[in-house]
Amino acid sequence: MSRVMPTDPVPEMRRDGTTTSDDTTTSTQSFSALINRLRRIDTLDGLPARYSLQVRAGLLDETLKLANYSAVTHLIIAVAVAYFFWDSAPRAYLLGLLAVVAVVIAATIYTTWLYQRLYGDAVTEVGVGRGYRISAGFALALGLAWATMPVVLFCSASSDERLLVVSIAAGLISDAYVVGPLLSVSYLFAIPVIVGSFIGLARSGEPIALSIAVLLLVYATFVGVSVHRMSRLSRQRILDRVRVEDQSETIGLLLNEFEENTSDWLWETNETGRFQHVSPRMADALGCPIERLQRSSFRDLLRAGEDRDEDRTPDLLSHLRQGKAFHECLVAIETPTGLRWLALSGKPFTDQRGTLAGFRGVGSDVTQRREADAHIAYLATRDPLTGLSNRAVFHDVAGEACTASMSGGPRVHLLYLDLDGFKKVNDTAGHCAGDDLLRQVADRLCASVDANAQVFRLGGDEFAILHLSRESAEAEILAEAVIASLHRPYLIEGMQAEIGVSIGIARAPQDATELQDLMRKADLALYTAKEAGRGRWQCFEADLERRVQRWRELDSAMRAGLTNGEMELHYQPLVSLQDGEVVGCEALLRWTRPGLGPVSPAELIPIAESTGFVITIGRWALRTACAEALTWPVPMRVAVNISSTHFRLPDFFQEVEAALDATGLAPERLEIEITESIFLANTPHVLENLQALRAKGVRIALDDFGTGYSSLSYLTQYRVDKIKIDRAFVRDLSSRPECLAVIKAIMVIAGDLRIDVTVEGVETEQQAELLRLRRCNSAQGFLYSPARPSGEVTGLIELIPQAVRQARQPVRNVA
Repeated sequence: MSRVMPTDPVPEMRRDGTTTSDDTTTSTQSFSALINRLRRIDTLDGLPARYSLQVRAGLLDETLKLANYSAVTHLIIAVAVAYFFWDSAPRAYLLGLLAVVAVVIAATIYTTWLYQRLYGDAVTEVGVGRGYRISAGFALALGLAWATMPVVLFCSASSDERLLVVSIAAGLISDAYVVGPLLSVSYLFAIPVIVGSFIGLARSGEPIALSIAVLLLVYATFVGVSVHRMSRLSRQRILDRVRVEDQSETIGLLLNEFEENTSDWLWETNETGRFQHVSPRMADALGCPIERLQRSSFRDLLRAGEDRDEDRTPDLLSHLRQGKAFHECLVAIETPTGLRWLALSGKPFTDQRGTLAGFRGVGSDVTQRREADAHIAYLATRDPLTGLSNRAVFHDVAGEACTASMSGGPRVHLLYLDLDGFKKVNDTAGHCAGDDLLRQVADRLCASVDANAQVFRLGGDEFAILHLSRESAEAEILAEAVIASLHRPYLIEGMQAEIGVSIGIARAPQDATELQDLMRKADLALYTAKEAGRGRWQCFEADLERRVQRWRELDSAMRAGLTNGEMELHYQPLVSLQDGEVVGCEALLRWTRPGLGPVSPAELIPIAESTGFVITIGRWALRTACAEALTWPVPMRVAVNISSTHFRLPDFFQEVEAALDATGLAPERLEIEITESIFLANTPHVLENLQALRAKGVRIALDDFGTGYSSLSYLTQYRVDKIKIDRAFVRDLSSRPECLAVIKAIMVIAGDLRIDVTVEGVETEQQAELLRLRRCNSAQGFLYSPARPSGEVTGLIELIPQAVRQARQPVRNVA
């Protein structure tokens, strides 16, 4: 197939409907002069013929890979041109342009497919030459067809349509990038479009056309330079690849045949299998003198390691007998220096008559490599610190055991262990001491199990024991023994350390048949053991899973519950111990699920804290409490409990400020209750929020004081307005004098620091009188009222002082 050349100039449509061919005739003559010059652009002078052919083939292949996509794009553009200009341009021209583009595109797709089919697997001079000529012809034909578009459409087009013509022309010029590897093809397509665009602009005779022409010139120059650079880089890249492949083949041959300065060695045998050439390196590897090896038979030497595992000596002997080549055949040979592993490669050679004359090959001593591989394999399956099998081995062994238990094999008992108190030892004594402790733990675990059990380290201070037995009692006895063993003191770097262990037990197939399910249930049992006080074991029970399901159910339902108005705030009064007046109320969350009844806050709050939803609840409670407190007499306060997670947020102060602004509640009527756990993280946002809130006038109360992480240093580091003594001190106030002593001490400290004190859990008049005599500021508890809905607070404000005055006189007489 020869190059496609235009025989007639493409007519140009004038504004009056007539046509002219003067400009396009000049353009076509220019194209004819360019074609001969462009054909020489892709030639590769100064290269060997095989390089030149492969580089040209690579350039053509890269261009053809995108040809079909480019062709479809051109067809879509032709359809778009016909659609947009159908009412403003000669329809005959639009249909003609669409037809020409469609024909060229169809021919391009077909010839590309045909070329790949005929020459795709074989690079020939004829095939590459034809591919170049076909690509150039189609590019030129397509470029000439598109060159008519700005010539015919620009002059008669409206301003919007002209913008569309210029945009399409610019996009078509950029298509030169697609066929960029073949520079001649890029130019044959782009140059006609560029020239046609200039002609169309020139024919308009408008000043703006000159500006567009200048921009078009800059753009076309940029495209031309870029395409030229891309083509040169593509040629260089493909040439480099061809050279590397050629050199790699040569280097590979030299490496296989050349012996100097390598760790490999050459060997050669005759037709009988006796060595004809023995390398000194080969003699050193086998630990035998060269003279002895030259009198030896290759087959006799190989038979020494015939029965070893992973030894391919039988395969190698079979290849030698059949005269077949072999590669990297691993064999084991007993030598005077011990067992050596050799990797042998060889191929037969023949004499002039074509008869087998022997074997030549390369050998290397891979003994050290095998030892290193074995060590790596050991490390891949072992915990490097304790020497126990690691998590990967655990999954393999436990998975097989679970499968076997389903087929009548022994029951699988998974003991999931987590050390109690290890982190404290690791943090205080150092990581080296922690590592030593883990090694001793591993030794004790191994000493505690029998042949039916295997110990694994899963990571950190987590271990697992896989026990195979018909009786569950044996696993429980083992758990008791492990707990007793690990609880004994450890001697680490001259110091004594004590830790414990909690164990969760799950059984297969009784509890689970799949390993992942078995591990999950053992983890549930472990969590329960830790929750029950640590240092104990717990077997998985169905109730544990039901509790998890309940947890997940509430986690999902609480979000909808808050949105649907199922949650509300109840308020428990805070009563002055001096005059019995209600000075404020604490907002307490209540959730009643329709048809299912109330959900205890003790169950709800831990779930919300674990998922972070407690922050959303806190924001809602803050706004709701501020809004409802507006109906109470001034200066009654409302206290809102805020989780430590919420309070640590950097923008918590802004949330409080926004709630106060939105509701109109005075800041001094809001009290934020936090627990001492909030100070453990010691983040800068805690102090910033505290200072900002107190500066605003919002009061800060420290809840549950005297329990948990209580520290008097908190009262000096973080200024608060109130501390709330936990109900645990009030419950035994009459029977345990030490509780009263603690309250007296707290009151002395609070008085010196000018901090108010509220006592929780007051249930009797005697408790209230004792606290009043110790000059506690206020109290709350069932003595006065449980938490009640917002609508009942106003009534409580009136009733509680009366009830206190009526009950106080008899109590004073008793006191």
